[in-house]
Amino acid sequence: MPTILVVDDDPEIRELLARFLEKHSLVCITAPDGERALREVRDRDIDLVVLDLMLPGDDGFEICRKLRQISTVPVIMLTALAEDTDRIVGLELGADDYVTKPFNPRELLARIRAVLRRASGQPAEDGQDVSYAFGGWKLDTARRELFDAEGTLITLTAGEYDLLIAFLEHPRRVLDRDQLLTYTKGRMAQPFDRSVDVQLSRLRRKIEVDPKAPEIIKTVRGGGYQFTPDVTRS
Repeated sequence: MPTILVVDDDPEIRELLARFLEKHSLVCITAPDGERALREVRDRDIDLVVLDLMLPGDDGFEICRKLRQISTVPVIMLTALAEDTDRIVGLELGADDYVTKPFNPRELLARIRAVLRRASGQPAEDGQDVSYAFGGWKLDTARRELFDAEGTLITLTAGEYDLLIAFLEHPRRVLDRDQLLTYTKGRMAQPFDRSVDVQLSRLRRKIEVDPKAPEIIKTVRGGGYQFTPDVTRS
């Protein structure tokens, strides 16, 4: 079972998350501060770190930076701050995702599983293949095939496929370029990488009726992009 390290100075949050994650077949250990967290990562086989931003001593940004010097373990930032700049800074420092307090533990669990899948290369939750359906379209992750409403196979490049998966796992959420880069490239993403723009344009040409007036992947001015259809998963 994957081992999750929860780093938070609030003992109630640590206890709550430990019980919840262990209930869902994850091993959970906790740390109250960054110094203990770094020691746990050095001494244990950790699969993912849930890292609070507001910590005594070094804050989450600094701990994330130090983690990246010693490990490639995936990191999900956990914070009460909702500023875009804080999220971007966290992602630039190497965080894989970002959850804002107050949060639903099930959302955090879904984020953890998604990041673990990307890190391990597994195509679907718990190693099982799934299918996504949205607006008449169907994506078969077992074969990495996309079909339109008429059943026509639409060929996707690897980058387009990863981008579509990112949207399908976060429907109706506004995702900025930095988040999309993280979801599609993880730690390989480079600052100012514009490849996501090219892939988005190509993906729109394949799934939009009018790519110049997109209805499936809408642009949110000043925010990013939003996948608007309802998504079902089977």
